[in-house]
Amino acid sequence: MRLDHLLEFQRTRILTEQITQTQQAEKSEKTYSGESFDKIFQRQLESSKNLTFSKHAKLRMVERNINLTESQLNRLNEAVKKAESKGVKDTLVLMDQMAFIVSVNNSTVVTAMSGSDIQGNVFTQIDGAVVV
Repeated sequence: MRLDHLLEFQRTRILTEQITQTQQAEKSEKTYSGESFDKIFQRQLESSKNLTFSKHAKLRMVERNINLTESQLNRLNEAVKKAESKGVKDTLVLMDQMAFIVSVNNSTVVTAMSGSDIQGNVFTQIDGAVVV
């Protein structure tokens, strides 16, 4: 009788520990907002992948009267992601009579040109091009 009682006690203790560990694991996966850390981290990674424009690129865009619509900005962003998936580090993106040199590693537009400025130009220090 004593052995049965001891075995039952041991089984109960093990089950209690398993339930407690499961509850702790579930609790640690959730943040205060109720979302898992992985989801929040993934969303932050995606938002950090948005393009930035260097000071030089901003200046060139103003000088050359280049204004991007939301749609064009999205297309430019997708072109950079496509270049990144192919292992390109510095890319030329040609889109709608505009050209952009983008550092893929930094997700930064380095310079921009449009229209006749593109004609006859030699693009150096790039290792890929994307035509959108």
